[in-house]
Amino acid sequence: MRTLTRAIAPVAALVAVLATAPLASAEGPVPTGRNTVVPGTSVELSEAGVRDAQTRAVAAENPAAVRATASLCGSGYELENAERLPDARRFGTLFTYTKHTTSKDGACAVFDNNLGTAKKMKLKLCPNLTDAPCKVDEGTFSQYAGPVKYETTGRDSVDCAEVTAIMWSSGVPIIDRVKSVAPCD
Repeated sequence: MRTLTRAIAPVAALVAVLATAPLASAEGPVPTGRNTVVPGTSVELSEAGVRDAQTRAVAAENPAAVRATASLCGSGYELENAERLPDARRFGTLFTYTKHTTSKDGACAVFDNNLGTAKKMKLKLCPNLTDAPCKVDEGTFSQYAGPVKYETTGRDSVDCAEVTAIMWSSGVPIIDRVKSVAPCD
């Protein structure tokens, strides 16, 4: 019996460690530092993107979509947020990007259609600036709506810009999401 106990104890300890140890995934430990790149791309995550487990997970699941949507926004944009819409069923994915340089700030959004069939979609980006018009892309799209982009120079900022993503099926909204492009105080 003593020999059996000695043989089982290390196995039990190993099982206990494996059962409680976190698994490596896109939702694992938060990467630290700037210049964190989405795996399989050259697209950088913003500071908020680095901290957001959902953004990291969605980006890791589909680096091709991250590459494609980032290229639509242009150079210098970092992935701020990637969100499955309306939920885990993922009829669409809303990608938001931000740019902060010494000469220009920018916000950009692309609304990816994940249904494989053309749907009426609307993507609207409204800067948090007085008398600044919203940018809108609306129509029937099989791949994506957007990009909608707002860039400023000088002292204007795109902080707190708001994005709206709507998708209809048979005239009924199946996605209707309004959110800030970046975290807003």
